[in-house]
Amino acid sequence: MAFVLDPQAAFGDRAARRLAAEKLAWLVTVSPNGTPQPTRVWFLFEPDPASFLLYSRPDTPKLRNIAANPSAALHLDGDDQGGSVVIVTAAAAISDDPPANEVAAYAAKYQALIAKNGWTAASFAADYSVPIRLSPRTLRGW
Repeated sequence: MAFVLDPQAAFGDRAARRLAAEKLAWLVTVSPNGTPQPTRVWFLFEPDPASFLLYSRPDTPKLRNIAANPSAALHLDGDDQGGSVVIVTAAAAISDDPPANEVAAYAAKYQALIAKNGWTAASFAADYSVPIRLSPRTLRGW
């Protein structure tokens, strides 16, 4: 199954709304020994063309995992009944995107959380200075 986000279908509409609105997701990378490594991340879904932008602190396990194996997945939490699950498989890569504080949509989405955590937009961008781009391959969920 290729990455298809059909807003005319019930699941596609729900997935599109959640990918735009949700603030936290699980990024799963693969360690060199093949162990899945889930990490909570902030992300920005850009629908046209479909991709995800997130930022990392330098020298983290997820960055080492991506360098060794670009296979990744991004999961949104489901509801309390086991439904409303959204899972995207993707190729992950360090990107040349601008710092987080220069990406207006990202900065706006996380403005309240940045302030709540005691950062300014510039200090967050300095701490989380490594941009990661996810190119989606498949979408599934229920």
